[in-house]
Formats: sequence, structure tokens, C-alpha cells
Amino acid sequence: MRSIQLKNIEKSFNGELILENINLTIPEGKFFALLGPSGCGKTTILRLIAGFETPDNGSIFLGDTDITYVPSNQRRINTVFQNYALFPHMNVFDNVAYSLMLKKLDEELIKSRVFKILKAVRLEHQMYKSINQLSGGQQQRVALARAIINEPEVLLLDEPLAALDVKLREQMLIELMDLQETLSTTFVYVTHDQTEALTLADQMAIMNYDGHIEQIGTPREIYEFPISSFVAQFVGKMNIFRGTLHSGNKVSFVEETNLGAFEVAAGARVPWMVEGGQVLMGVRPEKIWISKKAEENFSNHLTGKVESIVYHGPATQYNVRVKNGTRIEVFEQNEEHFPKDKIDYDDQVYLHWQKENAVLLER
Repeated sequence: MRSIQLKNIEKSFNGELILENINLTIPEGKFFALLGPSGCGKTTILRLIAGFETPDNGSIFLGDTDITYVPSNQRRINTVFQNYALFPHMNVFDNVAYSLMLKKLDEELIKSRVFKILKAVRLEHQMYKSINQLSGGQQQRVALARAIINEPEVLLLDEPLAALDVKLREQMLIELMDLQETLSTTFVYVTHDQTEALTLADQMAIMNYDGHIEQIGTPREIYEFPISSFVAQFVGKMNIFRGTLHSGNKVSFVEETNLGAFEVAAGARVPWMVEGGQVLMGVRPEKIWISKKAEENFSNHLTGKVESIVYHGPATQYNVRVKNGTRIEVFEQNEEHFPKDKIDYDDQVYLHWQKENAVLLER
């Protein structure tokens, strides 16, 4: 297994620039997710790595080997597509064994390798079933088995769960994680679904609508410490406040007109964090404490009126309108069957959060 590097990659289609100056390193043996909105160029990056497309400029490396112009069938890289592309006239065994048969390997060796792979994806008991007899999740596992039978150094997955229902998708996420850990193969997973990316990835890259990479990091780093308003709002939900930054030694304040000043823990300074500068402050809905009475042990406080309530099962979402007209979302964990502080529509409520749970974003 080897890492993948994209250096100064550019790609256009029909005169339209899709990717511009893309630089990306995907570490070996990791589950790497490429997350972004539809049309941002994620699949184009995957196709460039696979060798189905050639960049207009730049280079692609597999380890230390430049594979920019190496044909796709000569790269130790396989792809699992959204539609699986299985052979409907073949059974499970023949679908998985197909590439080995083309190589004219020994029949007993083929049987041994196919059985081993099917056991890894828990399909050894469906070995001789027709593809049409399988569920969507089973078909997806056949596609995975077929892709890894030749032991690729990199496995590319292009939104492979998009056609599955929610419950089956959740099950397959866990199975993909287990499979990647078993194989120790580099997985590159393309998706526009933030839940999939956060669940699966060791590391992830976030692309914006213009096809630029906004941030690279672990799921926790990206969720807890987004570096831009795009990342903050694309990965999860974020309440955004717009105001003026006032800096101190250990604590900074963001003052928003007609709403107040809010403390933010001072972190690493970047050039745009200047005294009197215009910034955005973000607070995740689950970081806000909601109550019908004021609480003292919080850095920041707001009051507002509950406009709507959405019950999600594990949590309840409160949409609260504050005095400057902004709507604040709050997620409260449903920890008790009969909470003492029951909040209802039109209630006046207090919102509290700690300065450590606010992040500064460039305006």
C-alpha cells in the first residue's frame, strides 16, 4: 500500500475549469473521505486517480511513482461505482472471479481466493446465487469483493451507498469500516453526505462549490474547529453570528449590533483576526444549553422565544428567535422521560454556552 499525491492538478471539460491547482496527499492505509456538494469535482478527482481521465496540468503519484499517464489497467487501483456494474447473467462466484479467470490462473487458486474474499464480506453462503437474488446491500458487497480480489493498493469508492435505504446504509458503513481495517488498504471515499464522511473517515478533505479544497483534517478537527463558514455550515449545523472582534490576552469578544458581546476563547491568531475587524462566530446547536431560567456558570447568555420544536428521538431541536430577529437552533439531548423543565412553543427561554464552544470564522 502506498500514499496518493495530487500536485498542482488542473482539469477542464468543454472549456469549463473544474479543478484548479489541487494539491492533496492521501496517506497510505487510511480511510480517506472526499466530501463536498454535488458538482464540485469530487468524482473528477477520483477518475483522475483511477486513470479514467488525464489532468490538463499537474502530476499524480502513487507512493514515489508518477502514474499521471499510466493506463488505468496498469494501476493497482480499483473502483467501486454507485451502480455496482455487476454482471447480471453471472452468479456471485463468477462476478468476483472474473478478473482472475481472465488471467487464466489455476482453478483451485481462483476458488481459494474467491472464497477468502467472500468470507471477508460475509457472502460465502451466497457464492452460487444469481445476482438478481441478492439484496441491495449484498450486491454492494459483491462489488466490493470483485474490486479487492486483485489486492489493489488503493480502493476508490464513488458514493457506493447512495442507492441504499437509510437503515441498510448505516449497516454498510460499519461493514466498510471493518473491511478497511481488515485489509489495511487505502480507501478513498467520495460522498456529499456529511454523516457518511464523519462516520467512516480517518481523514477527510472538504471541497467547496468552486472545486477548491477548504480544509483537510480528522473528522473531529473539521467538525469542532472549522476554518471557514462554508465548512462550518456544510459539515453539521452551525449558528452564525456576525460582529466586530475585540481582542484580549486570553479572551476575545465578538460584538454584534443589537444583540450583545460574546466571549470567545483566544486560540491561535491568524492574519484576519485583528482588533475591530469584522468576523463570524459559530456555535454548534448541541453546544448551547436551553432553559426557562438564567444559569450563572456560562460565559455567554441570550434570551429568546421558542418558535418551533422538532422531535428527533435521541434529541429535540428548538428553534429560538432572539431580539435582533436571528433564529438560533438548539439541540437538547433527551435524557429524561419526564423532564422537570418542559419547554413549549412561545416560551421565553435562556440560551447559554461556554466561550470554549465558540469558534471564530473569517467573514
